[in-house]
Amino acid sequence: MGNNYDIILIGLVAVFLILRLRSVLGKRTGNERPPTRDPLAPPTPPAPRVGDAPAGAAGRSDNVVSLPATAAPRPSSTATGPGGIRATVMPTAAAAISAIRAADPAFDPMGFCGGARAAFTAIVEAFAKDDVATLRPLLDGPTFSSFEAAIRARAERRETAETTLIGFEASDIAAAELQGTHASVTVRFVSEQINVVRNADGQIADGNPNEVQRVVDLWTFRRDTKSGDPNWLLTKTESEG
Repeated sequence: MGNNYDIILIGLVAVFLILRLRSVLGKRTGNERPPTRDPLAPPTPPAPRVGDAPAGAAGRSDNVVSLPATAAPRPSSTATGPGGIRATVMPTAAAAISAIRAADPAFDPMGFCGGARAAFTAIVEAFAKDDVATLRPLLDGPTFSSFEAAIRARAERRETAETTLIGFEASDIAAAELQGTHASVTVRFVSEQINVVRNADGQIADGNPNEVQRVVDLWTFRRDTKSGDPNWLLTKTESEG
C-alpha cells in the first residue's frame, strides 16, 4: 500500500506542475496567428501621411507636402520684359548693335525694345483713329505721308477702322545698321490684335470682332546718335508672312 500511495502522490504533483505551466505559457491549438513582427526588431516608424511635415521640419505648415528635390532650372538666355514679353537681340543684328552702343554708350537694347513697344501701340491706335496729330512726331517725313494718304483714302471710302491691341508676345531686334552717325534698328513685333473695318453703314467690310489675330510686323526706327534728341522715328513698316 505504501508504494501505491507514493505513485499517487507523484502523479498528483506532476498534474499540478502541468496545470501551472499551462496557466503561465498558455496553450497552442494550431490556429494561432503568427506574430505581426519580430519582437526583437526595432519598431517600424509610422507611414507618412499627406500633410505631415518631414522630420526636422519644425515650424513648417502641417499641410506642406515634401516633394523630391529637382535640379535648378537653367536661366534662359532670352530677356523678358513686363508680362513675359520676349525681347532679344537676334544674331543677325548683334554686330551692328555693338557698333551703335560704341557710338552711343547710352543706348540700351532692352530699353529700346520697351520704347519701341510703346511707340508701336501709340502708332497703331492713332492710325485706327485717324489721329494724324499723334502720328506726326513719331514718323519721319515719307512714312508720315504714307500713313496720312492711307487715312485720307479710308475717309473717302467712308470706312472706319477698329483696332484692339491685346498684347505682345515678342519685340526682338531683328536687324540694325550704323551709317556714319545715323543708326537704324528693325524690331520684329509679334502681337495679338483684333482688327475690323466697317463701311459707311456700320457693317463689317473686313475682319472679325470676335477673332484675335497673331500679327508679325517689321518696323524700322532711325536716329542720329550725335543728336541731342533721344527720340527714334519710324522710317519703314512691313508685315511678315
